[in-house]
Amino acid sequence: MSEGIAGGCACGDVQYEMQVPPMFVHCCHCRECQTHSGSAFVINALIETDRIRLLGGELQEISVPTNSGGPHDIYHCTRCQTALWSDYGHRPGMRFLRVGTLDEPSLLPPDVHIFTRSKLPWVTLPENVPAFRVYYDMEKLWPAGSLARRRKIEK
Repeated sequence: MSEGIAGGCACGDVQYEMQVPPMFVHCCHCRECQTHSGSAFVINALIETDRIRLLGGELQEISVPTNSGGPHDIYHCTRCQTALWSDYGHRPGMRFLRVGTLDEPSLLPPDVHIFTRSKLPWVTLPENVPAFRVYYDMEKLWPAGSLARRRKIEK
C-alpha cells in the first residue's frame, strides 16, 4: 500500500485515511460484535490510532456494555451514527477500524476468524484463512513487523 486507504461514514460527514496498512485484520463472530454491528460478524483492521488521519467530520465516543466487563468505546459519526472504529480496553494507541467503512473494503480481507464458537450456522468460512473457536496466539499468527508495531504502542 503506497498511498492511504480512504474511508468514511454513511452520510459523508466523517472522512478519514488509513496512512499505513493495518497490523492485522480480524473477522470477529462473537455475540457482542454481532449485537453492536447488527450483523453476523464485524471485520476490524487493527491499526495505530495516530495512523488514522481524520479528514473531516466529528466523532462521538460511546461506551458500550461488554460481557467481560472491560471497557469498549465505539467512535461514531455525530450526524449519522455510523460506527467507524473501536477502542477495546482503553488502549489509546490502537484502534479497531471497521473495514466496512472503507471506500474499498475488499482491500483488507480478514487474516483470521475469531470467536467462531458463536458463528452463525449459515456463514461459511474460507478454508485458507485461520479460524479459532475463541482467540489465538498472536506470536504464531502475526507477521514480525506487525508484532513490533503493536509492542511499540503498548509500552
